[in-house]
Amino acid sequence: MNLTLKVWRQKSANSKGNFETYKIDGVSEDSSFLEMLDILSEDLVSEGKEPVAFDHDCREGICGSCSMTINGLPHGPEKATTACQLHMRHFHDGQTITIEPWRAKPFPVMKDLIVDRTPLDRIIQSGGFISARTGSAVDANAMPIAKGIADYAMDAAACIGCGACVAACPNASAMLFTGAKVAHMNSLPQGKPEKDRRVLAMVTTMDGEGFGGCTNVGECEAACPKSISLDMIAHLNRDYATAQVKNFFKPVA
Repeated sequence: MNLTLKVWRQKSANSKGNFETYKIDGVSEDSSFLEMLDILSEDLVSEGKEPVAFDHDCREGICGSCSMTINGLPHGPEKATTACQLHMRHFHDGQTITIEPWRAKPFPVMKDLIVDRTPLDRIIQSGGFISARTGSAVDANAMPIAKGIADYAMDAAACIGCGACVAACPNASAMLFTGAKVAHMNSLPQGKPEKDRRVLAMVTTMDGEGFGGCTNVGECEAACPKSISLDMIAHLNRDYATAQVKNFFKPVA
C-alpha cells in the first residue's frame, strides 16, 4: 500500500503545531496502524529527521495509551477498536490519512500525537478505589455476588481510560469515563461503604479538571473502543444526585 499521511507535529506543549505531509510506500495491509507509524518513523530517522512521537505500550488494546485521532475519529474508523489494534486493511491504497492528537482542553498536547491524560488519573485518585483489608486473600465465596450485578460491574470495568470519549465529545466531557469507574465500584458490595463519598469526590475532581458536561450527544459511546454504554452516565447521575441529597441532610455534629 502507498499512502499519504498528514501528521500533526508539535515540538512541545508551548510551541505551535502544524500538519506535515509524508509519503509512505510498501505498507502491508496486515500491519497495524502503529506498525505503519513505526515504518514512517524509521524512514524519517534514516533521513536525519525526528521521528513522530506517539504514546503506546501493550499494543493489545488493553492499556489505552494509543490516543490519536485518525481521519477525524478517535482511534480510527473501526468500531470498538483501539488504534493499536486497527489494521491497514481497513484503508485503501493511495488513501490520504490525517493523524492528530486528542483535541480537548483538559488534554494539552505535549508533543506531536502525545497528550497529557493525567486529569483522568486524578479522577481515579480522588475516589476510584476501595478501602479493603490487606493480608491473606479472602475466600472467593465469602461475598456472593449475583451474576447480573457481576456482569454489569465487569462491563463498566472494561473501560481502559484512553480518553476517546473526551476527544469525541463536543463538550470534552469525561462523564462516560467517570461513570464507568463509579458504576464499577458502586455496584459491587465491596464498594458500597464509600459509595456516596466516592461519587462526590470523583465528580468534583472531574469538574475541577475542566471537563465539560454531558448533553446526550452520544459520540462518547460511539468512539469508545470498549463499547461502554451511556447507561454508565445515567448510573453516575443517579448516584451523584442521591449522594448530594444525603450530604445535604447529614446531621451537623
